[in-house]
Amino acid sequence: MSESAQARPSGRVLPHELPASLRDSGLANWIREPLDDAVDRRRRIIFPPAAALMGTPASACQGALLAEARHPDTVFMMGDNPALPTMPERPALKDFFTLRFSKIASAHLLQSAKVARERGLGEKVIMACLLHDIAIAGLLSANHGYWGAQMVAPYVDEEVSWAIEKHEALRYFPDESVGYSYPQAYIDYFGPDYSPPDYLRREHDAARRHRWYMTSRLVTINDIYSFDPDAAVDYDEFEDVVGRNFRQPREGLGFDGSPVAHMWRTMIWPNNFL
Repeated sequence: MSESAQARPSGRVLPHELPASLRDSGLANWIREPLDDAVDRRRRIIFPPAAALMGTPASACQGALLAEARHPDTVFMMGDNPALPTMPERPALKDFFTLRFSKIASAHLLQSAKVARERGLGEKVIMACLLHDIAIAGLLSANHGYWGAQMVAPYVDEEVSWAIEKHEALRYFPDESVGYSYPQAYIDYFGPDYSPPDYLRREHDAARRHRWYMTSRLVTINDIYSFDPDAAVDYDEFEDVVGRNFRQPREGLGFDGSPVAHMWRTMIWPNNFL
């Protein structure tokens, strides 16, 4: 037995001697030992999605994780991850804000919505601000405007989902007529020489000609790029706005049979192997 295994507290399932490829790539962090009070003493492997590994050295280690799951006391993660808060049987939008979204992402969305409301903007704009980065908060960052728009489309006014989708492109292009400049944060994030791809330029040009252009532009204006991580904004401050502008399904988000229910289920059980 290895020295590290001998040092583990009694009553815990002993770890297998992980291949060096898993340790060196950091993928050992995706193997979850059972909690102290767990009834099921099996180890669980979270298999990272391809989007999280592609283009990184860790992409070559999927085979090692598959091999690790062949041990008799080890299974792939399916269903509730004990490390995450349990979602209610019929999840509402608030449950994703409080039980799934990171504190940073949730604070960003709430602050953007609060600024929009304090500026006296309409509820469609406030709702779009509250949801504009929902995909980053719980699903994927890349193409988040498109993902987010699809996630909420069955539950909000079409103008709201359109504004969320088009903010993906509009945020890269200034509109000095309404006081929107290219964010300093993007210069810090991507470098001063970053140039948006052509498809985003086309999206921007088309959105500028659309009747709902200003709705989406107002999302970018109220997108708090340098938000205060210590500012406390409670979701309950927007319960009235959500109640009037978000069609909460009776069965719960993820279980209403909508074309996007699978996206919400992915956030409920983000670590499922399949």
